Amino acid sequence: MNMKLSRTLSTMLDDPRLFRQHAYVDGKWTHGEGGREEAVQDPATGEVIGHIPWLEAHQIRAAVDAAEAAFVHWRALRADERCERLLAWYDLLQANREDLATIMTLEQGKPLPDARGEVEYGASFVRWFAEEGKRTFGETIPSHIPNAALGTIKEPVGIAALITPWNFPLAMITRKAAAAMAAGCPVIVKPAGETPFSALALAELAERAGIPAGVFNVVLGEPVEVSKILCAEDRVKALSFTGSTRVGRLLLEQSANTVKRVSLELGGNAPFIVGPDMDPREAAFAAVAAKFQTAGQDCLAADRILVHESIHDEFVEHFAERMAALTVGNGLESEVDLGPLIHRQAVEKAAAIVDDALAKGATLVAGDQTLAPGENFFMPTLLTGVTHDMKIWHEESFAPVAGITAYADDDQVIEMANDTEYGLAAYIYTHDIRRIWKIMRALEFGMVSVNSVKMTGPPVPFGGVKHSGLGREGGITGIDEYLETKYYCLGALGSVSGS
Repeated sequence: MNMKLSRTLSTMLDDPRLFRQHAYVDGKWTHGEGGREEAVQDPATGEVIGHIPWLEAHQIRAAVDAAEAAFVHWRALRADERCERLLAWYDLLQANREDLATIMTLEQGKPLPDARGEVEYGASFVRWFAEEGKRTFGETIPSHIPNAALGTIKEPVGIAALITPWNFPLAMITRKAAAAMAAGCPVIVKPAGETPFSALALAELAERAGIPAGVFNVVLGEPVEVSKILCAEDRVKALSFTGSTRVGRLLLEQSANTVKRVSLELGGNAPFIVGPDMDPREAAFAAVAAKFQTAGQDCLAADRILVHESIHDEFVEHFAERMAALTVGNGLESEVDLGPLIHRQAVEKAAAIVDDALAKGATLVAGDQTLAPGENFFMPTLLTGVTHDMKIWHEESFAPVAGITAYADDDQVIEMANDTEYGLAAYIYTHDIRRIWKIMRALEFGMVSVNSVKMTGPPVPFGGVKHSGLGREGGITGIDEYLETKYYCLGALGSVSGS
């Protein structure tokens, strides 16, 4: 391990113990045994901020052993007892918000204000599910069987494997883990290799909160190796994954033999529809906010901006004006709106999408890449004249590249919006209630936000349709991903049984 680098990072934290460079299994900080390790870089500077071990296969299975042993006692706790431990975890997340945000900015690149917001957002799921765990009610069923009582109870499904992405390295863990743990399930978290330190800080705080050993585990290693082990392991009863649709399909296939409960939050290709009655400036500023959150590296980012032809030109002017005001730079610096992309490959993909669009007739309104402050940065880019045959129309760009297309009427824009394999989120901006209702009902997306960029939070059943995933996270349904329904029939002694 590069201890010099870890000490340098530690000096930036009020509590240096939150920066960990080991896996966390069965309540213990764990080294790799094969000598393999991975450097983690600050995407803004390219500097190595730490190293993480790659665990061997038997160490991954040891995490399953630990979770299996912990399950017996964790599920036996009363729901209010689990709630108390989760609320203690929530309090520690809030108390250490600044350190958690600093770690996140260093490993992921997002500006500090955005990182602070993610800590708040992530903590809110811990609090939400701590309380929801006390409301996993069963049902009483009116009996059709003489002298019998019928009903259901909810029981934890078992060990849950959670594979999480780098764009929201803290909140994607808490949204899954808090639901599973509140339900009575121990978890094994596999964070993205680019952003492991947020997950490890969560483990440190979970331990301080009194979460028993084996209930919250963090394993590190080569992604394909780890996922194959977790998918093939029959004792792992649930798998939750957030990431690309391509990887989600592979995990679904790998989990088939063990018939796991699988929930997937996959890619997005969100349309942002602007009606003819909207103020072009108001709508354009909202579209900029929807497009460039997390530097465009967000499954909810507005990928296809569809503007009524009557206000298209004015909308483009205001969009370009607002986009030009965005500041790109190191997320640790003040007044920065957009940080770097996660790595150089992401920059190359963004450039390829822009080049493809230009080659097929799109117009570059703005986006001078010579102004980028580093090799992992991509300047906000605006394209007009985007059409169906371009990559930007069909692919999730995951970059600060905005494409605008004009449309003529509601029927056309509905067809355009639905012209994608994805179905996660969509935005509608219009004040016409008839148009809102017509378009909202016709859109083939799991979530639709009307006249608001912000749409997520703990009470929300987050998830998509089509190739954007399976299941929901958050809301009153999020905990159901980690619960089984057990039916019971209680017959009176001495009664005649029947089918």
